[in-house]
Amino acid sequence: MDYQINEISFIGSFADVADCPSHDFNEYAFIGRSNVGKSSLINFLGGREGIARISNKPGKTQTINMYLADNAWCMVDLPGYGFALTSKKNRGEWKKMIYRFIESRPNLINTFVLLDSRIPLQKIDLEFMSWLAGKGIAFSIVFTKVDGLKKSIAANHLNEIKKGLLEYWEELPPQFLTSAVKKQGKQELLGYIDELNKICALNHE
Repeated sequence: MDYQINEISFIGSFADVADCPSHDFNEYAFIGRSNVGKSSLINFLGGREGIARISNKPGKTQTINMYLADNAWCMVDLPGYGFALTSKKNRGEWKKMIYRFIESRPNLINTFVLLDSRIPLQKIDLEFMSWLAGKGIAFSIVFTKVDGLKKSIAANHLNEIKKGLLEYWEELPPQFLTSAVKKQGKQELLGYIDELNKICALNHE
């Protein structure tokens, strides 16, 4: 049976990693460049509009926002990296907070790196994924806004992005195509999370 989130609740917003709660729930972090569509994706996956705040202004998410799904696992909305309507100092602080969270959370199972499918591969995305790989942190790639291009153009565009990534890695991590507008990719992504949760449960038996 396809997995769907039946219940989702907001745990809280945290301006410091030290303030994030300690718990036994598996955590899945969502991150990408500012305005890549993280909050829209979380609302889409949770099946509830407004659970995560959406803004047209880059850099709206400035804290670590945590959501509990089915009283079993957590989605974590991390601040976007790259361009944002704030000072260089603030962006630097966000970067430190992001890295500290990813390195320090013992229950972080996977980091979903969101890439805007409509634009070429960006240096800052490549640098972030390289950092994850260098630290041995499991991550997957989520292409967002796939509704923004015609299917044939989108396929070529995504192939170019993948080709660019393969210049640095012999094998790519799992990838997902999503569109919050067209309701695409939800089951694939939630199914993947469900499988990881089941594997974790088996490993703890």
